[in-house]
Amino acid sequence: MAQETNGTHPNGTKSLAQDLFEDMGRKVDQANGEDSDQKVVEEIESLCMNCHEDGLTKLLLTRIPFFREIVIMSFSCDHCGFHNNEIQSAGQIQPKGVKYALRVEKDEDLQRQVVKSDVCAFRIEDIDLEIPPGKGRYTNIEGIISSVKQDLEAHQQARMEQMPEVGEKVAGIISTLDEMVSGRRYPFMVSADDPSGNSMIEPKPGDAAGKWAKSEYNRTPTQNAALGLGDDVPQPGSEAPETELRPEYHSTNLVGAEEATAVQGNNVDQDDIVENQVYSFPASCPGCTRPCATNMKMVNIPYFKQVVLMSTVCEHCGYRSNEVKTGGEVPEKGERITLKVSTAEDLARDILKSESASLQCPELQLRVEPGTMGGRFTTVEGIMTQIRKDLRAQAFGLEDGDAELTENHDSMSTDSKKLWEDFFESLTSAIEGRKEFTLILEDPLAGSYVQSLTAPEPDPKIELEQYKRTDEEEEDLGLKDIKTEGYEQESGTS
Repeated sequence: MAQETNGTHPNGTKSLAQDLFEDMGRKVDQANGEDSDQKVVEEIESLCMNCHEDGLTKLLLTRIPFFREIVIMSFSCDHCGFHNNEIQSAGQIQPKGVKYALRVEKDEDLQRQVVKSDVCAFRIEDIDLEIPPGKGRYTNIEGIISSVKQDLEAHQQARMEQMPEVGEKVAGIISTLDEMVSGRRYPFMVSADDPSGNSMIEPKPGDAAGKWAKSEYNRTPTQNAALGLGDDVPQPGSEAPETELRPEYHSTNLVGAEEATAVQGNNVDQDDIVENQVYSFPASCPGCTRPCATNMKMVNIPYFKQVVLMSTVCEHCGYRSNEVKTGGEVPEKGERITLKVSTAEDLARDILKSESASLQCPELQLRVEPGTMGGRFTTVEGIMTQIRKDLRAQAFGLEDGDAELTENHDSMSTDSKKLWEDFFESLTSAIEGRKEFTLILEDPLAGSYVQSLTAPEPDPKIELEQYKRTDEEEEDLGLKDIKTEGYEQESGTS
């Protein structure tokens, strides 16, 4: 695993990564300024694999807005005219894989940036067309669709002569791609699936529900092996390493229970999980596949239900994961919780967002899709602060919520920078209690919760609404495949 590349040294000086991976705009300013002798682009003589003469490879180390450090490479050969452009991620392999989806609805969406790593599969969902893992690219939606169209057109004449039936089908795809690029076919859906977590499709503040989504997932052993992870590391042992229980996993503030003591999973004789008891068991780190420990604890949230708090910490790569799992039977309907936040007491309310729930604040142009943050049990202020931190880290690489947006992002367009500045200013005002907003949790499994200050009486600031799940939600949750009646007869006849 590569080491973390962002940040500064303890003495306040820039890290090596920040020295090497400047923004494009800053590099240009340096090249045109006092340090005009400094090379922005490195040039290396290299062998042309087309004619086997010497060609020239140009390397640019840069940092991409909304993303992280990459290396842009361009090869050209003056002898045969061969050209090749690609990118490689300069950051670490992320702890989890990632999948992005974007619904392209207007011309501006075609200009959204796309980073496709060499292990990323990019799909145009409407025509079931996939660009398999291969060469890394830094482009936009229009560029990646145009390149597919050009590749298909390159041998279309020969295809029509040798395989007319196949040629006709390919001609239809080329026509559809041309309509997409020219803006004559809206809407359509594109997606990027990268097990390394180093690809992305650019987000925009205020994206409507279902327009842009990001979800993370644990890699399979096959995917870990393809990334070079897990082949030379030991398998998880029978005992979990000693870990310290994190403060947020104590239940004293929940139900007045005594502070729990950690219990090793191998020494537990009870058949059932005991409430407020912490269990520790061995697991594999999803980031580096080495052995780590997962702490688990069941707590009871007053006027709600029992939930399971889980924390995983890896001593080898520093991976940390804190999640909340809700249980119980699948309800007949989903639940929508609406909270009016106007005071400091509202910001201090406990909130449980399950991994199946979406979160939105219309006044802030904020929407968090299901699966993006996992399950969280915190306060309203805590979850909004975490959302701000995650978005700033993704958009700008800033971990400090008070850092200046314009500090290191000269390569971002003026319009995009202004859009993000206004968005974060509005979000910060809400977190600090200077702006009223509405928080909406929509959970198809009804497993989310917002603390009522008047329980068991109805809270005037909280509105609870049950709704019928859509077919898409049923499909995503796998509920359409569940058969709870008559399965014995089908099993007996099979």
